[in-house]
Amino acid sequence: MPAVHHKLLLEEALQDSPQTRSLLSVFEEDAGMLTNYTNQLLQSLQRVFGAQSEMGLATEQLSQQLLEYEKKNFALGKGDEEVITTLQNFAKTVGELNSLHSELANQMADSMVFPLIQFREKDLTEISTLKEIFGIATDEHEAAMVKYSRLPKKKENEKLKSDLVKEVAYTRRKQHQASLQYYCALNALQYRKRIAMLEPMLGYTQAQISFFKKGIEQVSKKMDMFLSSVSNMTQNIQAQLDAEAEIMRGSQRELLSVEDTVYMPDKDTEPVNRTLIQKAGYLNIRNKTGLVTTAWDRLYFFTQGGNLMCQPRGAVAGGMVLDLDNSSVMAVECEDRRYCFQITSPSGKTSMILQAESKREYEEWICTVNNISRQIYLTDNPEAVAIRLNQTAIQAVTPITSFEKRPEGSPNPDRAKPGGIYTASGGSQKTGAAPESEDLIAPGTPIQFDIMLPASEFQDQNRAGGRRTNPFGETDDDCSTESDDSLLQQVFAVRFLGSMAVRCGNNQEVIYEAMRQVLAARAIHNIFRTTESHLMVTSSNLRLIDPQTQVTRISFQLGEVCQFAAHQENGRLMGFVVEDRDWSDGDEEGEPSFSAFVFESNTEGEKICYTISLAKDITEAKKDPEALAQLMKNMPLTNDGKFLLLEPETGDTTNGAGQEDLESEA
Repeated sequence: MPAVHHKLLLEEALQDSPQTRSLLSVFEEDAGMLTNYTNQLLQSLQRVFGAQSEMGLATEQLSQQLLEYEKKNFALGKGDEEVITTLQNFAKTVGELNSLHSELANQMADSMVFPLIQFREKDLTEISTLKEIFGIATDEHEAAMVKYSRLPKKKENEKLKSDLVKEVAYTRRKQHQASLQYYCALNALQYRKRIAMLEPMLGYTQAQISFFKKGIEQVSKKMDMFLSSVSNMTQNIQAQLDAEAEIMRGSQRELLSVEDTVYMPDKDTEPVNRTLIQKAGYLNIRNKTGLVTTAWDRLYFFTQGGNLMCQPRGAVAGGMVLDLDNSSVMAVECEDRRYCFQITSPSGKTSMILQAESKREYEEWICTVNNISRQIYLTDNPEAVAIRLNQTAIQAVTPITSFEKRPEGSPNPDRAKPGGIYTASGGSQKTGAAPESEDLIAPGTPIQFDIMLPASEFQDQNRAGGRRTNPFGETDDDCSTESDDSLLQQVFAVRFLGSMAVRCGNNQEVIYEAMRQVLAARAIHNIFRTTESHLMVTSSNLRLIDPQTQVTRISFQLGEVCQFAAHQENGRLMGFVVEDRDWSDGDEEGEPSFSAFVFESNTEGEKICYTISLAKDITEAKKDPEALAQLMKNMPLTNDGKFLLLEPETGDTTNGAGQEDLESEA
């Protein structure tokens, strides 16, 4: 007798994934169909037992009902071929033995009707009861998870957190126990149903042979071997059931012997794996239910290739939610919930906010999406590529967040300029069509993530004799001669992402490499907070201005800006390279050093690059009055004689006093 191949795996009961729920629904549907069929079969047997006057008709109906088993098309009916064949033979025999009489009543009650009633009242009723218990346990676990997910982060109450953790663990264990019992009962039902289908007819036929002498020899000669095989078949199925039940009991004991931390959220003991290229698990997703109201739904998410998929419970398959290629992911603060992060499409038009169950899941989801966005999964060996990139990024990037000097002996201790940009230590520049990253930026070069204005410089700019810079280029009576002579003033709202020393300033690839290392460092070290500033481009210099205090954080002469470019795929990223001279060696010209600055803007980076290019053109044109006149003739001018380029990009940001730092979408 072949073994039953379809069963619910007890090991997957704790995870309770949509795939397991989908398979469970098939078992439940099968049990429901079996219940209906058992009731119909029992009605037929009781009609044979109770309606002696209609014995012939009842037997004919029973014969037809036995044939219906084949037409039921049980989803888990694999291995029932012999049962179907046996029932078909029984149906034929019942058709031949339709001349029953009342003396069979007692034996038919004991050997035909009672086993099926016992199967229905004991086994099928047990399935129904366990289903209700499992449903109640699932609802309690969901309610506990909802309360736990709402646990505040800002005002954390340790007692409340401990109570909620215990409640989640208790309900999760309760659901686990209920699911294990329910799964075992459903698995056992696949064996018991086959016995229950065969035993009534076996007793029925044996009763016919025992109590009817007329023609018994002719009938028994045909049926003895057949009935013996049916008896052996039921015994084999019972033996398989006993063996499977013992295995399931052992698995159940083993699965329930785990530590309590398995049931507790945010109790992960394993380290964060930052090299994943695929991940699956439950997340809370924020959905808008109105203009200002939102709701959180707990759904099962998984990655498939470069897509983020979502599969609700009961669904046969998942559907695509977002294409992760070239997307961005960042941590966000959302409704006082912990472990929230946001995934944004490359165009910026589509985004979603998700919440993980634990800190480890939260960090692994961010790293996984970040790895997929780089399209690592398309390589021949994506796991090895992810590990290599992660190790390279950790070794090559050492982030710093202040302007303090590095200790003696550390890489790149020299400072490029008072703005706080660190330079590479004397590396020679290599030339070539496709320079390596080591040719552009020295390995281990530190990265600066913020521009902190020194206190002395802040005081100098705010003394009585000092003046604040107007970011919109408006002129006052107190403005300096330099501001009056400026032919171009354009302001852009930007967020400073980072700066680092580079080895050359004549190649745009150095800007792209600096962008890659800055974004990689922010992702690795979970630095997603940025500060908004105003980048003012004039015909003489570039200035980064604090929008709240109007204090210039750092400025560069246009002659110092030797290279600038926008990102080729993410148009909101731009950067430029500044050249400086190191006079410490006593050289007349000074040793050149280069620093790259990376920004994220509210507008397209190409607009900023175009403005800088125009400013350089104006600077060159100032040397030739005719060229300057021709340039002013070709460009529209404002009423005060300045170049009319674009509307101010800052919007209402100048009124943002007290506004908190923003999250980078890079």
